[in-house]
Amino acid sequence: MTDRAALAAHLKYYADLGVTGLSRDAAWRDRLTPDVDGGEPMPDRPGADADVVPHVAHAVTGGAAAIPTGAQGMIEGDTDPATRLALLQGFIGPCTRCKLHAMGRTQVVFGVGNPQARLMFVGEAPGADEDAQGEPFVGRAGQLLTRIIEGGLEMPRSEVYIANVIKCRPPGNRNPEPDEVATCEPFLFEQIDTIRPKVIVALGKFAAQTLLKTDAPISRIRGKVHDFRNGAKLIPTFHPAFLLRSPEHKREVWEDMKTVRALLAEDA
Repeated sequence: MTDRAALAAHLKYYADLGVTGLSRDAAWRDRLTPDVDGGEPMPDRPGADADVVPHVAHAVTGGAAAIPTGAQGMIEGDTDPATRLALLQGFIGPCTRCKLHAMGRTQVVFGVGNPQARLMFVGEAPGADEDAQGEPFVGRAGQLLTRIIEGGLEMPRSEVYIANVIKCRPPGNRNPEPDEVATCEPFLFEQIDTIRPKVIVALGKFAAQTLLKTDAPISRIRGKVHDFRNGAKLIPTFHPAFLLRSPEHKREVWEDMKTVRALLAEDA
């Protein structure tokens, strides 16, 4: 027979680590699921830092969220990509899993775009404009990215999906630190595994090095095609913010976009 005191202590331990989705409250078993079409969200519960997504597999390793990925990843059931992304966003909620939530960030910047996009862009982290508006790449660098997508790739921005390695703005726009990446990176991988893009463009040194697990400079790895998750091809290129400072490198990014177009055409 289960020791109820031990179970209570076990659940409190995981709650202290930021794991949501488990509760001793009987009402938890009869909770509502989030309405992905914009209806009423699930009611708040004391001690939860986000609405709990039902049927979530969640483990903790070293204090960071370790989320299994794949067909039976963090969200169980054969749901469509839009629903899975909405459930994932609800699970992340107003996240307090790493120290960034207490370092001046305004909100979590989840991602935006087509849930079934064939092309995905991954940047480093939200900046001030993104933190204010809750959408990645909406400042000056984002406007340049939009021109690259619409001009270089001849497709609307709404057709692609855009996200960042981490989803909260670091103070002073500093680089994300290893513990922050370890906490947030699994959510990015869950986005990738849900969307299943054919091509992923890593924007800038930090995103490219993080995704490829390398310390090679961006000048050496940009434009090259790398095999990635679920058969996707990953192409590193310069970050739009870098291009604003060094516009002489725009031609290289246009060349990289030709490679992206070729890969998408081959897949089609």
